Amino acid sequence: MKLPDVLSELGMSRAAFYRMRAMGKGPKCRKLPNGQLRFRRTDVDAWWDSLEDGD
Repeated sequence: MKLPDVLSELGMSRAAFYRMRAMGKGPKCRKLPNGQLRFRRTDVDAWWDSLEDGD
């Protein structure tokens, strides 16, 4: 998945996403030689599920 697709699905701004990534709290991704990020659907889903509040 491309970053804009992930952001759209999550309803998150690019700035907020990069802040989370800087804190080490973003989903796993791969950085291409051109600097773009790519995400696996399973990694995004697992990350999203990990954010669920257990209360």
